[in-house]
Amino acid sequence: MNKNTIVICLTAMLIFSGCKKDDFNFLSTSYPDVPVTVTNLFGMYNGVPTVSTSLSGGGAITITLSIPAGTGRTLKEIPRVAVASTPNNYKVVEVTTGLYNTAPLTATGTSFTFTTSLAEFTTKTGISVTTGGTATSFLSRYFYFLITLDNGQQLIPVPVRVYIAS
Repeated sequence: MNKNTIVICLTAMLIFSGCKKDDFNFLSTSYPDVPVTVTNLFGMYNGVPTVSTSLSGGGAITITLSIPAGTGRTLKEIPRVAVASTPNNYKVVEVTTGLYNTAPLTATGTSFTFTTSLAEFTTKTGISVTTGGTATSFLSRYFYFLITLDNGQQLIPVPVRVYIAS
């Protein structure tokens, strides 16, 4: 190796080691400043919070979302609820078309309960949950929520899945 090659290599090493390291890690998950939890959790399946319902019990679906009281924030409204077939389709609540509910839902305090039913799900999505072997399985769609806090900040927590017992 000649002197010029060594000098070029050393200069390149200094330049690259002096660059500011990017804090973004595409393999990591981005969490909101105010965490949202599902308090009526049935279980976690593939990292997705899951609630349960049953066909014999009438098919009521209840999803209770909560933020920690220590954050100093409260819930203002749930402007959008949407459903999607994958657990990573957060865009469904960022648009105003194709929503599960068309009117914002009022929320107060640090907890909000969303209620629907398997019959309403079938009406709104056209997907029957009593045929095709969906009893004692998971609903074929995930529920997504857009949450507005009292300071105007908006959060999109992880989606919620529904387990259906017979």
